[in-house]
Order: sequence, then C-alpha cells, then structure tokens
Amino acid sequence: MTAAALKIAIVAFSIGLDVFAVSVGAGMRGTDKWLKVRIGAAFATAEVTMTLLGVALGTLAGKLLGDVAGYVGFTALTGVGIYMVYESIRSEQEGGFDLSRGWGLFFGALSISLDSLGIGFSILFIGVPLIVSVICIAVASVISTALGLTLGRALGARAEDSAGLWAGIILIATGAGFAALKYFHVGI
Repeated sequence: MTAAALKIAIVAFSIGLDVFAVSVGAGMRGTDKWLKVRIGAAFATAEVTMTLLGVALGTLAGKLLGDVAGYVGFTALTGVGIYMVYESIRSEQEGGFDLSRGWGLFFGALSISLDSLGIGFSILFIGVPLIVSVICIAVASVISTALGLTLGRALGARAEDSAGLWAGIILIATGAGFAALKYFHVGI
C-alpha cells in the first residue's frame, strides 16, 4: 500500500467511525430499507460537501498563510478529534433527534460532517489525490451508515459511544501524525 493510499484509508476510516456511531443511535429504533437509503445519502452528501468546503478554505488559507496553513489544518483536525472525544465521554446524551427526516436529518448530517471540514482543510497538505479521497470518504460514509443502521438494535448505545470515542482518538492521532510528518519532511 502506498503512503497516499494509507493516508486516504486512515481518513476514510475515521470518518466512517463517526458516521457509524451516529447511525447506530438511529438504528437502535429500527429502520426500513428506504430510511437507510435516505440517511446514507444525506450523510454521504454532507461528508463530501464539508470536505470540499474544507478544501476551499484550505486553499484560501494556503494562499494567505503559505506553509503555515498545513499546520493550521492539522490543528483543526486534531481539535475536531478532541471535541469528538469530549462529546462521547460527556454523560448527558442529547436524544430527541429524529434522523429520519427534516431538520433532524439535516442537523444530524451537519453534526457528523464537521470532522470532514477539518479533513478537507488539511487534505491538501497531506499529499493525496482529492478526487480519490472524496470518493473514498463518500463510500466509507455510505457503508458506515448502512452498517450502523443495520446493527444499531443489536449493538445498542455502548457501541455508539465507543465508536464516537475511537473516531475522535483516530482524528487526534491523524492530525498530530500528519503535522509531525510535515515538520520532519517525511512523506508529505
């Protein structure tokens, strides 16, 4: 596996865990096939849109900040990971979102795609092809949504919490690792 493929796999996996965590929560109530399609499409669209928005912001930051922009992107990625860990550890669960339609689906998709904004911001600085990355993010999002919705009843709240925690930890490690690689001029 090449270095670029490994980087893409790590990013897609961390996004997939986040999507999986939210999907397990929705799947605990049970879902039909069309609901899975609707939620999967919304989550994948949000992930790709936020990644591309992050790329646009990263490009602008690169023009304004030069080489420092990469570190800003990696810091943003690490910050999103820290926030995800915090949210998964927090004892109060924010229930009541109906992820199946309307504003609940919109805000659910928006909330899980914030990590993609940080990833999009930093993706330009890790040396991976953008189109391949976006396709992998979309595929990982759809697969993770389908798995989470399907397994939600069986896995329950415990899996939802641990998947969110691990997604945050992976994003923290990814942001810190990519920053270290850039600093030491290794493979970036």
